[in-house]
Amino acid sequence: MLCLAAGFNVQVSLLSSLSVCPLCDSAQTSLWHTETRKPLIGREYHRCQVCDLVFVPRCFHLDASSERAVYQQHENNPADAGYRRFLGRMAEPMQNLLQASGKTPSELSGLDFGCGPGPTLSLMFAEAGYACSNYDLHFAHHPALLQQQYDFITSTEVFEHLAQPAQVLDQLLLCLKPGGLLGSMTQRPRDRAAFVQWHYLMDPTHISFFSETCFDWLAEHWQLQQAYLSGDVIILQRPADC
Repeated sequence: MLCLAAGFNVQVSLLSSLSVCPLCDSAQTSLWHTETRKPLIGREYHRCQVCDLVFVPRCFHLDASSERAVYQQHENNPADAGYRRFLGRMAEPMQNLLQASGKTPSELSGLDFGCGPGPTLSLMFAEAGYACSNYDLHFAHHPALLQQQYDFITSTEVFEHLAQPAQVLDQLLLCLKPGGLLGSMTQRPRDRAAFVQWHYLMDPTHISFFSETCFDWLAEHWQLQQAYLSGDVIILQRPADC
């Protein structure tokens, strides 16, 4: 497999079929799709037969500076009512679940993991009385926040960017208190016919795609319970007795 697209790290692998899944570490993966649309012609998508993750091999990933440049183009304005409505798809069900815990907002704390260049979700939680910190590898890199534990963690439009999803999930679950909630908002792939035409693939920073089957595997593997599922939002709960 020779990756020649501009901006990609160029590496050669003679056995592309042996790409190891970054979620479950299985070598039981196969080429699922090769992009035919500009500007990502030739980019490969592999599917894991164990956990159902669809992922882009590392040789097609952007380097750190190119990745950051793409993120800087995002227009995430906390004052944008439309953007707030979009994030409300995560904030509302998460707050409903937190209220059901019987604790007051002042007793609970959260982390918005991957907050981006214009942190907004944390402000929405703060307006509802919840303390919520911001972490982002590129825009709010505060490693000390990952040494604490939280009652809830949100991660909106982040999972699709993860090069090492298993490592990130291990880290997030260490940050989650027993009984805590982990919310992800990411679009999920459907069948292959829809996948090959999917606009979501045209963002070069989108490299991991979690189907509903994949989230089922993920929940079982990390012993999480599904607390909420709707559209592109899923909220998983860590057992209270772990």
